[in-house]
Amino acid sequence: QVQLVESGGGLVQAGGSLRLSCAASGGTFSNYVMGWFRQAPGKEREFVGAINWRGSSTYYADSVLGRFTISRDNAKMTVYLQMNSLKAEDTAVYYCAAADSLYYSRRSDAYNYWGQGTQVTVSS
Repeated sequence: QVQLVESGGGLVQAGGSLRLSCAASGGTFSNYVMGWFRQAPGKEREFVGAINWRGSSTYYADSVLGRFTISRDNAKMTVYLQMNSLKAEDTAVYYCAAADSLYYSRRSDAYNYWGQGTQVTVSS
């Protein structure tokens, strides 16, 4: 059983940056593809990006490509989401998730474990 805890959310002005962290415990972190999702009020949860187990490959939604960067430190059992050039439409609760899989997925149902989420609010 893997437990995930996100941190780093907050209020930022448009054009600013935030870095989210997701600390894992209770499992073999390097076995998991790690993903980031977000959910804005009144909207469905959407894929933001993912990173493979080694950290050698990353995948992003078109809406964040070029602005967000995912990385991971397997020794620290932590995955990061660096968010730059933030826009008001990036406002959402951000979740990290772990998939017991060799391959990444944009589907939320492919992920086995979820964190509780962290709020990101971008003021325009």
